[in-house]
Amino acid sequence: MSTSVARVPTASASRYLQQLAKHWSHKMTVTFSEEEGRIAFPSGSVLEMRADSATLDVVLTVPEGEDVSRMREVVASHLDRFAFREAPLTFDWQEG
Repeated sequence: MSTSVARVPTASASRYLQQLAKHWSHKMTVTFSEEEGRIAFPSGSVLEMRADSATLDVVLTVPEGEDVSRMREVVASHLDRFAFREAPLTFDWQEG
């Protein structure tokens, strides 16, 4: 497993977390609240998010053999869609 973490600065973290969770809830296993969310992809990847007043913290776990950079881009591009007023958001991905 490969884990990537990013702290994304935004005052709208809770809104973006909820929008992304609702968007993917039709295709994936999703649980979320205003402060936390978890999305399980069919490939075995898992996205966990935590929102506060200044940042959206994301932890992306990708199974061996899956494309980590592609999954990072999928997450970032979808969040940027919901954050169109302030996009692109800053994703400072780090190995977790």
